[in-house]
Amino acid sequence: MTTELQPSGQSKSSSRKVDVQTLLNLDEIEEAATQTVSKKAWAYYYSAADDKISKNYNTQVYRSIFLRPRVFIDCRTCSLETELMGHKVGLPIYVAPAAMARLGHPAGEAGIAEGCRSFGAAQIIANNSSLSPEQIVAKASPSQVFGWQLCVQLDRHASEKMLQCINQLDPIKFVVLTLDAPVSGKREDDERISIAANGVGSVSAHLFAGTDPSLTWDKTLKWLSRHTKKPIVLKGLQTHEDVLIAARYTPLVKAVILSNHGGRSLDTAPPAVHTLLEVRKYCPQIFQKMEVWVNGGIRRGTNAVKALCLGARAVGIGRPALWGLGAGGVPGVERTLQVLSEEMQTCMRLLGARNVLELGPHLVNTRLVEQQIYDFPANIVVERPSQVESKL
Repeated sequence: MTTELQPSGQSKSSSRKVDVQTLLNLDEIEEAATQTVSKKAWAYYYSAADDKISKNYNTQVYRSIFLRPRVFIDCRTCSLETELMGHKVGLPIYVAPAAMARLGHPAGEAGIAEGCRSFGAAQIIANNSSLSPEQIVAKASPSQVFGWQLCVQLDRHASEKMLQCINQLDPIKFVVLTLDAPVSGKREDDERISIAANGVGSVSAHLFAGTDPSLTWDKTLKWLSRHTKKPIVLKGLQTHEDVLIAARYTPLVKAVILSNHGGRSLDTAPPAVHTLLEVRKYCPQIFQKMEVWVNGGIRRGTNAVKALCLGARAVGIGRPALWGLGAGGVPGVERTLQVLSEEMQTCMRLLGARNVLELGPHLVNTRLVEQQIYDFPANIVVERPSQVESKL
């Protein structure tokens, strides 16, 4: 059963100090942040669509995947290092685009970047960040990897102007085109706060104002390819059919992120693990053609390891980074990544895997979850991508 955490009665961030080293897991970090951040911040971070079924199941689904430990293996060392689109990172966990970080802590997205720097973790900067991209990457280490989330605006000139800025920032290595939220889901916690504030619009409503819901494969990718030469990642794919279509656009598209937007868009949309298993079942060749990342529901290092075993190159955390920041600023973000890293290393050692390359489907039992996987013929209708490909 999922515990419904409620915010404190504070109207602004508290001066209450939290010793983040006493917080042993991500649930405790979230609880600490819930008692620290403002009601407005809590409502925006915590909220999800409708009955929160997708949000909660994103985490619960991992409980139905069982691990298969191997023994008599020297596991004195365990490395989490890997590569994302050719860039070395310290661990296969990245911070997913998480908007409005300064609602929870004045350090904002720059604080998250500082926390990531300590672990060599990649960070995708949200389109609606509370700081500019220049401010966020200002203190990045030379090896730090960033992506930038693009939510295409009805005012295309505004998006094009932003891309011009992103193109000039070397720490930003790729552009993440978000597809799982063409419109905002019905986020009642967020809406309830706006009603209590005498009808002031919710944070979500303000952020989605001006978002273009008319994107299509060929038209949008042709437009995007004219305005950036950085690699493109497509975020928010939720069926194997769309992953197959995305693969047609390689090498323009370098990776896909399987995600249901943290359960914040369409309630009862599938968790990323379902889509990952669909890809393994119907089009496993995809893993050789492009990188597949997942996002949503990662609350334990074992969750991350299970996703990697099933073929994910990396796993994203969105809310946990915000809760870490809210609970303790930069040290809270660092504690979040420390907990996940240590849990991953413990899990991998007990499985008999000394690095992420040794993880594979032989180390997990997914039989219970496979019963829930889509089991009908594929349905693919799409514009021909030849016009985009001919320009590459």
